[in-house]
Parts: sequence; C-alpha cells; structure tokens
Amino acid sequence: MVAKGFENRMFQFFMLIQLGLLLVGLIWMALAGYVAVQSPNPLRDGVAFLLLFFGLMGLELLFSRLFPQSLRASEALHGQIGAVMRAQGVSHHQALLLAMASGLSEEVFFRGALQNALFGGWLGVLLQAFLFMAFHPVPDRRAWAYPVFIFFGGLMFGAAYLLTGSLIPGILAHYLHNARGFYQLLDQAEPNKAA
Repeated sequence: MVAKGFENRMFQFFMLIQLGLLLVGLIWMALAGYVAVQSPNPLRDGVAFLLLFFGLMGLELLFSRLFPQSLRASEALHGQIGAVMRAQGVSHHQALLLAMASGLSEEVFFRGALQNALFGGWLGVLLQAFLFMAFHPVPDRRAWAYPVFIFFGGLMFGAAYLLTGSLIPGILAHYLHNARGFYQLLDQAEPNKAA
C-alpha cells in the first residue's frame, strides 16, 4: 500500500522531466525553424518506423548475446526501478503515458532540436547520440553495455530522422520500445504474478 500523499510522486517527477524536455525542444525547434516533418509521407514513415523498432529489438538481442553479464547487471538495476515504480503506485496506464511522453519529448529534443543544432548531418547524428547516452546514466559500472546500447539506439533514431526528415518514425518506435520496457519493469516487480 502506498502512503497517502506519496502516490504517483515518481510518475509525476518523471512526467515533469519529460514535459520540460518537450517544451524546451519545441521552443528550440520553433525559434530555430527546424521542422518535425519535412514532407508528410505515411508509407515512408511507416516503413522507417518498422525498420527502427525491429532494429532496436535486434540490437537488444545482439547485446544480450555479446555482453550477457553486463546486460544482467543492467536488468538487475531495471528490476530495482520496477520495484520502486510498483511501490510508488505507478500503474500500467501511467507507464504507457510515461512511455509516450518520453518517446515524444526525447525525439523532439534530441533529434528535432539538438541534432539539427549540432551541425546537422551525420556529425549531428553522432553528437546527439553521445548526449542521448549521457542522459541515460547507470550507477553500476558492471552495466556498462546499457549506455553503449543507448548510444547505438540514439544513432539509429538520429539516422531515421536524418534520412526521412520526419520525427514520426522515431517517436513511434521510441514509444513502443519504452512501453514494452516499462511493462516489463512493472511485471518483474510483482513476485506473485503468474508468468
């Protein structure tokens, strides 16, 4: 049971971070004249989204095979986060909202604003991926593969935006990837839940 007055503080804190990032990114994009979608193309964006999402899943599989000990350390940290989320009363519905907020805000800020501001082109993709990785630190050195995974994910998101001129594929893939991750965190934290 969550103490009265403390329910959802974690959810509110993370939503405020994401909404602040979104606001900064949107204002930055507007002031600099950066666009979220250069030319609407649902087929291109749909194909790019699928390639990006399944590319992220493939990257996860590759890292789990190449760096199993580091990924286990990362999963242990994520398990602790899931237990705290559950203890704070974060629901699966809230996890979906947080996944949407993080997917939207991080794509707008890192790809839409920052990538364009950092020289654009492939150099911008590389630099924003480093900063994206720095935004996702881990306290346990044994989990070193997680920031590396985040860096490669940032490269993939950045390349998708550079090649399509649209934030839509990245937003959708980022949302689904985070939603899957948040659901896993919440479900791991329930010791009596049937598999």
